[in-house]
This record gives sequence, C-alpha cells and structure tokens, in this order.
Amino acid sequence: MDQLLGMRVFARVAEFGSFARAADVMDLSRAMVSAHVAQLEKHLGTRLLHRTTRKVSVSPEGAVYLAHCQRILAEVSAADDEMRLARDRPQGRLRVDVPVAFGKYLLTPALSRFTQRYPLVSIEVRYNDRFVDLAAEGVDVAVRSGTIRTPDLIAKRIATSRLVTCGAPAYFAAAGLPRTPADLKQHRCIGYLNSEGAKPTWTFRQGNGTMKLRPNCALAFNTSEPITLSAMEGQGILQASDLLVSGHLAEGRLVEVLRDYSSEGPALSVVYPRATQHLAKVRVFAEFAAELLRDYQARVRHLPERPAR
Repeated sequence: MDQLLGMRVFARVAEFGSFARAADVMDLSRAMVSAHVAQLEKHLGTRLLHRTTRKVSVSPEGAVYLAHCQRILAEVSAADDEMRLARDRPQGRLRVDVPVAFGKYLLTPALSRFTQRYPLVSIEVRYNDRFVDLAAEGVDVAVRSGTIRTPDLIAKRIATSRLVTCGAPAYFAAAGLPRTPADLKQHRCIGYLNSEGAKPTWTFRQGNGTMKLRPNCALAFNTSEPITLSAMEGQGILQASDLLVSGHLAEGRLVEVLRDYSSEGPALSVVYPRATQHLAKVRVFAEFAAELLRDYQARVRHLPERPAR
C-alpha cells in the first residue's frame, strides 16, 4: 500500500465530502479512490469515513487521523517546495573538500567572489590531500586528482596536468643534475605519502609509454605544501603536477630537470554524490572551481620556464 497516496486521497474525500469530487480533482477513477481509502482503513484497523447513499462524513477516529494527515502532507509539500527552490537557486550550507594546495592558493583567495555571487550559500571548506568518502563524511562536492572509480560519484574533469621533476637551484649547484631518471638514485628526493601508506612512486615518459620509479626519499609528507617548501629550501628533488609548481618555476625558486622524460599527470575533477547533483549550490560551486582551474592553467602554461642546465 502507498500510504502517503492513501493519506492524500483520504484528505481530499474528507475535504469535499465526496468520492466522486475527489476522484475528479485527483484525476483518478472513483473505484481507485474508494480502493485507496479502503486499504488505508484496513491498514489502520478503523473506519475513517461514514458512507451513505446521500453523503460521506468523517468518523471521530477519522477526524483525529485527518489532522495528522494534513500536518504531514503540509510538511511533505514544504519539503518538495524547498527542494525545488534548492534546484533553482543556490542557497543553504555547502560542504566542500579540496586538496590543500588548491584550497590555499586558488580557492580561499577567490572565496569573496563566490560569496558575492551567491550570498545565500554558506560554505564550509576542508583542506584534504587524503581520500574522503563524500557520503560518509557529509561532503556535498569535492575537487580530486586522478581517476575516480567510485560508482556512486559523478566526476567532471576540469583540468589536465603534466608531471614536473624539479628542485632548488642551490640543491643542484651542490649535488649536480640528474640526466636520466636512474640518476635519481644518487639524489635526495622528497615524496608524497598517500592515504594507503604506499611508498612514493614517480612516473616518467619512456618511448610511447611510461615507467615507474620508486625514489629513495630522504623526506616524505602526506600533503603537498611541505613538499614544495622543503624543495625550495634545498632539501631535495620533488615530482609534482605543473599546476602546483609552475609559479615557483617561473620565479626561479625551483628549476625543472628531466624535462625530456616528463609525462602526463593526473587530471583534476570536480566530484559530487549523485544525490546532490541537481542542487543549484553544488552546480555553481562546480562551475566556480572549474573557472578557477581553467584561469590558473591558462596563466601557468604561459609562464616562462627555467629548466636546469
């Protein structure tokens, strides 16, 4: 039995005092209206309506139940209206999860633009370089790198990347330049620790394919920011997305090595649960994040590069 539909039908019959009128208004047959009320009465174990050949009236028990039905149906209608409004107009709390570097250097400086555009949205931002279960942690939308394999998530790719191997000029002045990926065995490397605890793995182009290398890391961190800071302080060599280090390369604080072996890096995507895909607040944040990354990508790809010699 569809109890909610039964409540709607019962409330209409009680309102009009007529099965026929309720059937006309709800675009149902009279037999169907009678069946819904009968199923509801059987479910409740009491008679809700008194029926005679001349009129239909609400029983005392039916009057009590009708009051509950009217309240419940009003709340359902209000919830429907709120969801329709949420689909059409960005509003309410938006919980966002983004990589540390993206959040610190791109999103946070631009948040005033977002809040000015969408003043009815209150945004909660979490910086995270680890994998986050969006549904379990109540996240509405996230920015992620790499391949998204979770079937209950929708992912929209918004940026590509290239893997850059680089270090500080002072480090290379002291330690020399690696000419091939194999030369990295003789150098201090700085790696990224993923959430699974796997050893850092770097990727290089080899012919028409790629090769994987596990460097001997003198330092390793679980977020990207200390990796770049340590490299700029001359602590060793890192490999990272060009979107993360291009500004430092242009400023000369880092210089690129092994450019001939550089391979394609992980794509960046906006990710959200299927349950939130129709919400306007999710849609506009996804568009805003894509806008930030496209603008940044256009800038950094045109910055002059200073490869090490």
